[in-house]
Amino acid sequence: MAKPFIKDYSNDEELQKDIEKLKSQNVGENDIYVISHDDERTKRIAKNVGINTIGANEMGIGDAVKGAFDKKGDQLRKQLENIGFSETEAENYESEMDKGTVFLIVTRTDNVDTILAQ
Repeated sequence: MAKPFIKDYSNDEELQKDIEKLKSQNVGENDIYVISHDDERTKRIAKNVGINTIGANEMGIGDAVKGAFDKKGDQLRKQLENIGFSETEAENYESEMDKGTVFLIVTRTDNVDTILAQ
């Protein structure tokens, strides 16, 4: 399984523009995710551009496991690991989320760099 594409953003509008670029190039909504520490921000961005947030359901984590996460950070790291990032990468990304960063994750990685560079 190829590692997902991931890019960090501090500007929600820039993130939303990039998502629109991806969608215009036939990257499926089911392959595009947004993740951040702020659930409301994540949901707002996803709703604005019609894509998914990474939640326990999307990651195949059952309710019993969901309850085992004590902190938001633990949950975010686990979600990142479940889609293909190493534990170290997940920790690094999660610490960036602590600082207010929001991440775009694309699970179908063909040409994502090229599309976003346009």
